[in-house]
Amino acid sequence: MGALGWVLLWLKLCALTQAASKLWVPNTDFEVAANWSQNRTPCEGGAVEFPADKMLSVLVRESHAVSDLLLPLDGELVLASGAGFGISDAGSHRDCGAGDPAVFRDPDRFSWYDPHLWRSGDEAPGLFSVDAERVPCRHDDVVFPPSASFRVGLGPGASPVRVRSISALGRTFTSDEHLAAFLASRAGRLRFHGPGVLSVGPEDCADPSGCVCGNAEAQPWICAALLQPLGGRCPQADCHGALRPQGQCCDLCGAVVLLTHGPTFDLERYRARVLGTFLGLPQYQGLQVAVSKVPRSPRLREADTEIQVVMAEVGPETGSAGRLARALLADVAEHGEALGVLAVTMRESGAHVGVGSAAGLAGGVAASLLLALLVLLVALPLLRRAGRLRWRRREEEVSAGAPLGFHNPVFDVAASKELPGPRPLSGASKAATGSTSHSYFVNPLFAGAEAEA
Repeated sequence: MGALGWVLLWLKLCALTQAASKLWVPNTDFEVAANWSQNRTPCEGGAVEFPADKMLSVLVRESHAVSDLLLPLDGELVLASGAGFGISDAGSHRDCGAGDPAVFRDPDRFSWYDPHLWRSGDEAPGLFSVDAERVPCRHDDVVFPPSASFRVGLGPGASPVRVRSISALGRTFTSDEHLAAFLASRAGRLRFHGPGVLSVGPEDCADPSGCVCGNAEAQPWICAALLQPLGGRCPQADCHGALRPQGQCCDLCGAVVLLTHGPTFDLERYRARVLGTFLGLPQYQGLQVAVSKVPRSPRLREADTEIQVVMAEVGPETGSAGRLARALLADVAEHGEALGVLAVTMRESGAHVGVGSAAGLAGGVAASLLLALLVLLVALPLLRRAGRLRWRRREEEVSAGAPLGFHNPVFDVAASKELPGPRPLSGASKAATGSTSHSYFVNPLFAGAEAEA
C-alpha cells in the first residue's frame, strides 16, 4: 500500500469511529539513515552488520551492493519489489573506506511510552497535547503504517496498555482474542516485545464533554521515556512561578484555565472556538494551547472531571498566555450559559527570568534615588534652621597661617581614575516576579443549582 492508500485508510478509520487516532512514527527500514550507527545508510561495497541477539524485521526497498552482511539469529529482511543484495569488493566506493562496518542500531530502543514517537490524528496549528496524552489514550485508535517495518517495546508491564483498536500489517484488531493470537505469532513477536500487556476494547467516547485519557498510572514511565535524552531531568523553565498542568512532565511558562462544565458542554466545539476565535489573533501568536478533560482535583468535590486549558508560551513574547487566559474568562462570563460552563479559574506563571529581575533592579534603584532626594530636600532646611549646618565663604574657611589640612585622595581626579570600577550588584529584587495570579468566576445562572447541591 502506497502513501496515498495509507492516508486514505487512516482518514476512513477516523470517519467511521469518530475516535482520536495516534500514528506510530519510527520504523526499522533499511534506507532510513537514523537506523544506522553512522547516521547514514551503508555505502556501496561496505560491510553491513545487524545485532546478532536481537529480533527484528527490516524492510528493504532498494538494491544494495555490500562486501559483508552479518544477519541476526532471529529476524527477517522483507524485500520490496526490485530490492535485493549484491556482492561488491570492499572499499570499491569512494565514500566507503576500510573503516568499521555500518551497524544497524538497537531495534529495541523504541518504547510505547515515549511521546516523541507518536503523532496525533487531530493535530492543528496552535494546538498541542500534554505529555501523558501524546501517548495513545484508552479511547484512541492506534495505527502502525503498513508500508514500513517497526518494532515496539511495551514497557515494564506494571499496568496493561489498553486502547480502542490497533491497526498493523493491514489488519485492524478490536478484540483481545484476535490481538493475542497476532502477538503470539512470529510476525507479532518480531514487532512487539517486552513484558507489557497490550489490550483492545471497542470503548467509544460517547460523552460530548470528552473523556479522560486514562494514562495517569503510566505517566511515570511516560516521563521517564520523554526525559531519557536529557538524563532524566527536566529543563529549567524560563520564568518565575512556572506551572505544571495535569499530564505534563515538566514545568512550563504560561497559564492554565480550569472549566467546571455542565451536561451541555461540548469539548470539540469549545476547542474549535478557542482555535478559531482567539488563536488566530495577532496578539496570541507564538502560543500553544491544549484543551482536554482531566480528573478534578480532590480538594474540589462538586464534579469528577473538569476541562483543562493549557496556554504555553514558546516564543520570545511574554505575557500573551495571561492575556489569553483573561480573555477566556471574559468569554465565559458573557457566553457561559451557551457554552455549558458553570465556573472557571485560572493560574498564571510569573515574569520570565531576566525580564522580571532587570525590571525589579531598575525600579529599586529609581525608588532609592527618589527617596534619597526627598530626604535631602526636607532635612537640609531643618538642619540649617537649627544652626547645625552653616554655609561659609571659602575666604572665611582658610585664615592666614592656618593649616590647609590634608589632601583627600578620594576626591582627587587622578587618583580616582586608578580606583577599580564599582562592583556589579549581586542580588536583584525578586518581588512580584514569582507570584501566581488567581482569578475565579461563577456563572450566576447556575449558582443557585450549585448551592442546592
